[in-house]
Amino acid sequence: MTIISLFKDTCPTCKQTLKHDKSEALIGRIVKHCPEGHYEKEYHPALETFVETIQH
Repeated sequence: MTIISLFKDTCPTCKQTLKHDKSEALIGRIVKHCPEGHYEKEYHPALETFVETIQH
């Protein structure tokens, strides 16, 4: 395990690296998603936490 792998978010289903093309940086909302559509991870600045969604 390398240091870089600690910072990469991966899909728990298919283990692919999450993409982040649906982000709104001006309001602090960051959305990362699996390329296959299995998983989505969204950062909410008001809650100061991530909300994870697993799609079946």
